[in-house]
Amino acid sequence: MSIHEIAQSAYGFNKLTESIDPTECFQQLISQYLEYKTIVEQEKTKRREIKAWEKTTIAKINTYRDFVMEYLDRSFDERAENFRKLFDVVDRAMATNNNTQLGLALDSITELAKSSPFKELANLASVQAALDDPNHEWTF
Repeated sequence: MSIHEIAQSAYGFNKLTESIDPTECFQQLISQYLEYKTIVEQEKTKRREIKAWEKTTIAKINTYRDFVMEYLDRSFDERAENFRKLFDVVDRAMATNNNTQLGLALDSITELAKSSPFKELANLASVQAALDDPNHEWTF
């Protein structure tokens, strides 16, 4: 079966060659191809922009992560040292039967245990946000 016969049966064309202008067909083909190439370039540009945004965002996340990890390391190191010193005070107070010093040291240990370094991290995040905001007004 020829193309002419398929066109006749499917679309009801009597003469396929008379209803299609080859020049117009070729111009539409070129026009569609050029539109395709434009869209391809636009999408490539969008992908490059997304990649650049991704790299920037990942770098920011990694920087913030490093900052948080360093803060937590130092904070927990400081807390551990404070606990060690307070337990040394407790040991000395028990050795000397100094109940007042023992009570104060145990209260300090309890207060230190109640506090969380994560609360301070939230405060640091709000300070960072204020530093990043050019319209933030500082009052001293």
